[in-house]
Amino acid sequence: MKPMMIIPVAVATVAAVCVAALGATVTDLGPWYQGLAKPEWNPPDVVFPMGWTAIYALITVSAITAWRAARTSAEAEWVIGLFALNGFLNITWSILFFRFQRPDWAFVEVVLLWASILAIMVYAARFSRSAALLLVPYLGWVSFAGALNWAVVQLNAPFG
Repeated sequence: MKPMMIIPVAVATVAAVCVAALGATVTDLGPWYQGLAKPEWNPPDVVFPMGWTAIYALITVSAITAWRAARTSAEAEWVIGLFALNGFLNITWSILFFRFQRPDWAFVEVVLLWASILAIMVYAARFSRSAALLLVPYLGWVSFAGALNWAVVQLNAPFG
């Protein structure tokens, strides 16, 4: 592999691992979370780390694919920026939901997270259909998480 081809792989992999680690670090499944009323369709807690692991792998491959397919350095910078924004929003959701214990604020934020995934897909599709398609499961996962977040708000409000 050429040295210039290694850079996108290394950067995307390190970034995904950092986002995943930070998200996991701020996720607290302790008494507050366990005490929340959740809908019947809430999956067992063990499903989430397995799902996120697969999602982060797909995000990483999508980022590498989009970065490599970018036709100009400006497009590559937009790819990096959009994925960085998405990582920030991903971590922010965990902070709002678990650390601040504000599922209501987290629901507002998950809409932004969802929009950021869609923005990446639309932008990347201009030069890499496969990079965009790799994010379809992520969009579905966050859609499900958003619905679950909304159900938690409805079952437990008010917060704060």
